[in-house]
Amino acid sequence: MVLGGYVVTTSRMKTAREQSARTTAGSAPSDTTGGAGAGGPGARSGAWVRPYVVSLVCLDLAAALAATLSGTVVRFHAVLGATTTLPYLLLSLLLPPLWVLSVCLGGGYARRFLGVGTEEYRRVATSGLMLGAAVAVGAYAVGFDLARGYALVALPLILVVSLGLRYARRKALHRSRRSGRCMSGVVVVGYRVAARDLIRRFRGEVYHGMRVVGVCLPGDEAAPGADEVEGCPVLGTFTGAADAAALVGADTVAVLACPEMDGAELRRLAWRLEKTDTDLIVASALMDVAGPRTSIRPVAGLPLLHVEHPELVGARRVLKGAFDRCAAALALALLSPLFLVLSVLVRAEGGGPALFAQTRVGRSGREFTVYKFRTMVVGAEALKTMLRSRNEHDGVLFKMRRDPRVTPVGAWLRRYSLDELPQLVNVVRGEMSLVGPRPPLPEEVAQYGDDVRRRLVVKPGMTGLWQVSGRSDLSWEESVRLDLRYVENWSLTLDIQILWKTWSAVIRGAGAY
Repeated sequence: MVLGGYVVTTSRMKTAREQSARTTAGSAPSDTTGGAGAGGPGARSGAWVRPYVVSLVCLDLAAALAATLSGTVVRFHAVLGATTTLPYLLLSLLLPPLWVLSVCLGGGYARRFLGVGTEEYRRVATSGLMLGAAVAVGAYAVGFDLARGYALVALPLILVVSLGLRYARRKALHRSRRSGRCMSGVVVVGYRVAARDLIRRFRGEVYHGMRVVGVCLPGDEAAPGADEVEGCPVLGTFTGAADAAALVGADTVAVLACPEMDGAELRRLAWRLEKTDTDLIVASALMDVAGPRTSIRPVAGLPLLHVEHPELVGARRVLKGAFDRCAAALALALLSPLFLVLSVLVRAEGGGPALFAQTRVGRSGREFTVYKFRTMVVGAEALKTMLRSRNEHDGVLFKMRRDPRVTPVGAWLRRYSLDELPQLVNVVRGEMSLVGPRPPLPEEVAQYGDDVRRRLVVKPGMTGLWQVSGRSDLSWEESVRLDLRYVENWSLTLDIQILWKTWSAVIRGAGAY
């Protein structure tokens, strides 16, 4: 489970004062959650992992059995007991355990990949290729004439059904985590500011299943009275991290970037954690750089972290543009009846045009005209100055939960983001992308600092990480961070993930005003 380079577990803590009375490291007893009962000092909190992995094994077995039997029926158009299908029935019973073995060898059950991210799915997909190759080689080795129809139906179906069931199981896990179960906890070692940032991120994205259960600070910050960080108890200093993790039942110690934890000190910490089988994670200072851009290069015995530049030009960017335009053109054709209905509804409410045109800033600072269904009264821009003092958003944005300029039909359009649909025209014209940073106003760009202007190196999008992470409920700082994360880690796979998540975000309607 990776977010900024950390993997973690959970526990419920007593006060830091009670903890320090028990141990010089200032550590605490914990209650485990997510399937574990109450635990005392030393109790591990990852009790949910084993049942979860068992459920995945059962789902993979069921998927393989259903897929292989389906392949037999489809290939032979016969009842299952027919003599001609007997070898394939035996193969259908053999393939499920082989599929589970293949997924296991491919790392599909490894704890660090479960619950979040695409790595779990990628490893399962790789295991599917491994199984297909193994079946082909095995059939050739024993002289079995494997029917192409069976192979073309059963083997792809195993992968598709397994991925679908895993996706459903992951969503169930996320629902459990929203209620505080099936969590994992970590002891963070680092400076107060960095630890605070990590705690806030975990709390804001609870579906990751990570909860900080304690913090170890440098000696000068772990002074008497400094007993918690964002509600998490301070368990002591860097030197007591291993003991603290053992006593609170943490599965992982995450070391944030700090000069005190040099190579020798990290090595000694790893030796101490090895005795309790506690994971050690060393976090890079590059908080928002995703895994595909980073790789470890051993040079002269040193594990150097190599960071690739984000791919802002080239073949992949051309592919993104082609995908955006084709998908937008298809959506325009399919949604044309809906456009007509929405236009009639907007015009019927107080007259005025159905579409609203506004100047926005696109890639490299170039201005363009964005199109939306009108959601406010005619002349709403002139009223904005009068309402400036009632702005409820920090930063450079202007947002009001109950903006008096928004019409009843407009409020409904905004709730489900239907007002954004005309931007498909901007995508077809190449001014916007389906996925990207939020398109800013010129007066907003005029207030950008150097870091924020990084958002302008890519085309703005109809949706993005800001859309699927809270929309208008996000703070300005969080909106900028998400946009910059997208710019730094763009890929077509990430675009597809965001488009998929946009549906649920729109249906929920949260943060739309």
